[in-house]
Amino acid sequence: MAKSLTRSGSRKNGRIDSRKNVRKIPKGVIYIQASFNNTIVTITDVRGRVISWSSAGTCGFKGTRRGTPFAAQTAAGNAIRTVVDQGMQRAEVMIKGSGLGRDAALRTIRKSGILLSSVQDVTPIPHNGCRPPKKRRV
Repeated sequence: MAKSLTRSGSRKNGRIDSRKNVRKIPKGVIYIQASFNNTIVTITDVRGRVISWSSAGTCGFKGTRRGTPFAAQTAAGNAIRTVVDQGMQRAEVMIKGSGLGRDAALRTIRKSGILLSSVQDVTPIPHNGCRPPKKRRV
């Protein structure tokens, strides 16, 4: 009977490692997108590759509770917990949107022990806006 070939990276011989534990990230960028319905926190490394993310919806909040400051605080805490374990010490923060959760998420990030090198508001502001609809004729 022929002997079966074993692949070097197969799951059977246990050589696959979790990439989340391998990476050491000293510096990163934290994006907070705060709308009136939800707050999304995304953490990337300096090159822009996503390391961790969380939102108020994935934390178990439903409906109008997703837009609350407490939901944003919980989402930011969940996203940061995994990154602190990987050794992140410094970060820049980019805040987008005008929702209720923007201040609560930023407060949670400050309490986590990560040194913030800069906090920027990158909310898009229209310079002239969209073209208005044509005049109504009666």
